[in-house]
Amino acid sequence: MKLYARQQGQGDDVITLHGLFGSHENLGVINRKLASVLRVHGLDLRNHGRSPHDGLMNYQVMAEDVLTYMDEHAIGRAHLVGHSMGGKVAMTLALMAPHRVNRLAVIDIAPVTYYERRHDAILQGLSAMNLDSLTGRRAADQFLQAFEPDQTIRQFLLKNLYRVEHGGFGWRLNLTAIINSYQAILSGQQADRPFTGATLFIKGGASDYILPEHRESVLALFPSATVRVIPEAGHWAHAQKPDLVAGTLLRFLGNSTPA
Repeated sequence: MKLYARQQGQGDDVITLHGLFGSHENLGVINRKLASVLRVHGLDLRNHGRSPHDGLMNYQVMAEDVLTYMDEHAIGRAHLVGHSMGGKVAMTLALMAPHRVNRLAVIDIAPVTYYERRHDAILQGLSAMNLDSLTGRRAADQFLQAFEPDQTIRQFLLKNLYRVEHGGFGWRLNLTAIINSYQAILSGQQADRPFTGATLFIKGGASDYILPEHRESVLALFPSATVRVIPEAGHWAHAQKPDLVAGTLLRFLGNSTPA
């Protein structure tokens, strides 16, 4: 699949991958800061943003999409930065094709299966919204309040809403594929061999996505991993503390010598 991407900056290549319900724009501040010294490729993963839709959605095919993008743009080897679902795509790619990855940075996710279905209410709300009769974003926000009380999260979700040519609205998300693939999205990473390259996990200090009990799973697959905690940040640490996260990434990626 040919993924949509926004490129900026010059230097060594770094590919950034967003989380569930997102797009490259969600890492926009981080991408701009990285672009001061690196060539940044902000990708929209399949079924998200401006990339194509497809019913098949798991970490192997999403990682293969990124490899296809690298091949098309003659990128032999790149840094990878991924948040949440994008972090799992990045980890999968590093385990599948370690020779294509320089340094790996994962924001607030672990290579484990998450059994709590955190997004069922959101998926229900997005699916139940009548887009043909929707009058505008304010009405969409009011409708979603019954499914998601946090206004910041609702605003994030509604970035996927767009006006269609002949009236009404549509979703940039492929909701059907996401719903059908949700269990695969929750799944953890597995590999016959670990990725031994330099790896950084960035944890939001107030987030419960990376826990002490995940340490064994992390080190089994990424034995060179280190962890940096962003104080007073949750799962969207890159949005809540962009300067701190960007500085952490720049220090980690500053040495572009292949690990």
